[in-house]
Amino acid sequence: MTVDGQDQVKAQRLLEGVVPEEIFVSYSMLLTEGGCPEDDAASLLGSSEQVAELTARGMAHRRPDGPSMPPRLVPAPPELALQGVLTDLSRRLVSDQERLLAGHKRLREFHQTPAAASSNSAMDRLVQIVTDRDEISRLSYALINAARHDWLTLDNYVLEAPVEDSTGYVPLPVFEGQVQCRAIYETRCAEHPIGAKTIEAAVQAGEQARLLPRIGMKMKLADEAVALLPLTPTGMGGALLVRSPVIVGALREYFELLWEKAIPFGSTEAVGPLTPAQSQVLQLLNQGLPDEAIARRMDISINTMRRHWTAIRDALDVETRFAAGAAAVRRGWIN
Repeated sequence: MTVDGQDQVKAQRLLEGVVPEEIFVSYSMLLTEGGCPEDDAASLLGSSEQVAELTARGMAHRRPDGPSMPPRLVPAPPELALQGVLTDLSRRLVSDQERLLAGHKRLREFHQTPAAASSNSAMDRLVQIVTDRDEISRLSYALINAARHDWLTLDNYVLEAPVEDSTGYVPLPVFEGQVQCRAIYETRCAEHPIGAKTIEAAVQAGEQARLLPRIGMKMKLADEAVALLPLTPTGMGGALLVRSPVIVGALREYFELLWEKAIPFGSTEAVGPLTPAQSQVLQLLNQGLPDEAIARRMDISINTMRRHWTAIRDALDVETRFAAGAAAVRRGWIN
């Protein structure tokens, strides 16, 4: 049984360059054959290691064909294979970051003499590295209840597991109007159905929420006293607890700068980080005009037009013009 050639084209577009070449070749062979008996897989793919690599990445799986038939090794559809690959890469990245943090912690402990420990004790209280997941979770919950005037958060929706209805953000405590809660979310938080519901619930509880197209990191800040910063993308593999007034004050200023640029959650105002020329290019791209036609209409060079497109693509975090148009409409940048 063979698969349609379109699957091979799709597999090449989605997977080539994302997985090692030898893994892509093995997957492509299995995809061409539409699978094979499990006992023949090592022979077809070159080795049992290749079989193990494909299954570990979620690019292939074992499928029983009935009590009288030997099980088969079948390829996942290209889009599901890519999802499995990305999940595997994310898991490996988190693991590598955790090992890196553990190594730095051991190196610091190894070089710390009794005298140094005494002289650094005050500094350790100002800036503390936390690598225990349970402790990071405890601190995250405790900080919000420690706020007396302001509770400020940044969230870019970088998570360790897919969001489900049973997951979400920590609910706001009842501050009885004494604490001002403000949060800035990356726009994709509001574009996710569960993320949007979670933000709406926080707003109903009294939070002021705003959106930005991109946020570089998560942050939690209570008053001008203490901040929790991530050392890994999700913040669960390592975090920095900061009590230094100088650093916390600077982080507060950083938050206020982002707050001024952000747009209120639910706003229909078409605000984005594009120049007028880039906005015009985006409108014309959304109308389906080719590069040359856009350049002529705007009376600019083709190279200038393409530089505008690169800036638009980076601002929206997309690769294709279709995706750019869809993302811009969702964000209210174009009609």
